Amino acid sequence: MSYYLEYVVPADPDEGKFEFPVSEEQRGYTVPLSETDADVISTDNLPVRSEVFGASLAEAKEAAESILSHSKADQARLFDDPDDSMQPGAGTLVATYTETGGWQDHE
Repeated sequence: MSYYLEYVVPADPDEGKFEFPVSEEQRGYTVPLSETDADVISTDNLPVRSEVFGASLAEAKEAAESILSHSKADQARLFDDPDDSMQPGAGTLVATYTETGGWQDHE
């Protein structure tokens, strides 16, 4: 099965907001802000959708927890998505996670 984890990474309050250039000419490439005159977007959080490998839901949850333990996110949603879409919310929501409550399965 193809599982995808969605979560939000908040900016560090001490570092300010995330800033990145937006350029249709250089889509898909990371360009240092000092090397482009593209419009710059500032945001206080970044949404993430990441593939999670696991033969079962339990294995996918374990892999997802490993990812979350290395992020600043305190909650997440886990989707079963056989279409392998990178679109937010694609697939079937199978579980949600909160740092304080752990996993809650959805049917």
